Amino acid sequence: MTTLRVKIESLDEVMSEVRAALRMRPDEHPEEGVATLSFPSWELMHRVLAPKRLEIVRAMAGQGPLSIREIARRVGRDFKGVYSDVDALLKSGVIDKAETGGVEFPYDRLHIEFEIDAAA
Repeated sequence: MTTLRVKIESLDEVMSEVRAALRMRPDEHPEEGVATLSFPSWELMHRVLAPKRLEIVRAMAGQGPLSIREIARRVGRDFKGVYSDVDALLKSGVIDKAETGGVEFPYDRLHIEFEIDAAA
């Protein structure tokens, strides 16, 4: 099973993880089947992964390439609204254009992790 892990982290945190991955020995492996997508803030993540967009991602998970018309049918929404949401998901890197046409969410699961700190 493949998973897209969505996180909220700063550029410094992302760069730290990249440096750590580059220092790994050949016999050390990062978690297999897991890709990570980072957002710099809760607000941006919530804007990109709004409830209707998450519904689209859920309908696409593990399904292979789909046309926007088919996605709209699966989520019970009009083409124009789904097209706009799919475009935003493509631009943010959540979903991909399929080589054979259409779009795809090339994962079976979406895992969102974040922390909420106490107010200052």
